[in-house]
Amino acid sequence: MSLSTRLQELGRPLLAQQLAHPTVAGIARGDLDPAVFRGWLEQDYLYLLDYTRVFARLAWQAPDGHLGYLVDLAHSTLHEELSLHRELSEPFGAQFDSAVKSTQCEAYTGFLLDAASDYGRGLAALLPCMWGYSQLGIALAENPPADPRYRRWVDTYADPGFAALADRCAAMLDEADPDPAVAEAAFISAMRHELAFWDAR
Repeated sequence: MSLSTRLQELGRPLLAQQLAHPTVAGIARGDLDPAVFRGWLEQDYLYLLDYTRVFARLAWQAPDGHLGYLVDLAHSTLHEELSLHRELSEPFGAQFDSAVKSTQCEAYTGFLLDAASDYGRGLAALLPCMWGYSQLGIALAENPPADPRYRRWVDTYADPGFAALADRCAAMLDEADPDPAVAEAAFISAMRHELAFWDAR
């Protein structure tokens, strides 16, 4: 079993807790209070800005075979994912310019930026976001919400292209071959931050 596969197996109980979280359950039903989702979307926007910085910090350390991909991820997150995020958030009236990081967002992004100072640890720490959202999207797409605002969010993360990004990050982690104990600790910590982030407002 590869390291990334083992980590994903270890992360499944925390993924199940995310699926059961009231915010995720509300998205799945399509009846989540729009004000709650608006606050979460604003926090996720701030998170993605730092996620771009994580990719850039990892790219600085990357072996040649990973460098281009990480640079591309930093660029696409900043110019494409954030643009898509603004489109998804517009129906909810999100105000990104005035948003301030919540405790959960500050803790998670601080953890990721610190983890990215070590290449293998950083890859393990960023995997829960891509893998987790891909898994959430696939699960929620089995019975998608009727509300088109929430349906579009689900479709974004259920897209096979997003799953392919998660698979590539998992492959890079395996190729980097970090200390398994270090990778496991970083991965599980990030999974816990992912769960806590659903309370971010």
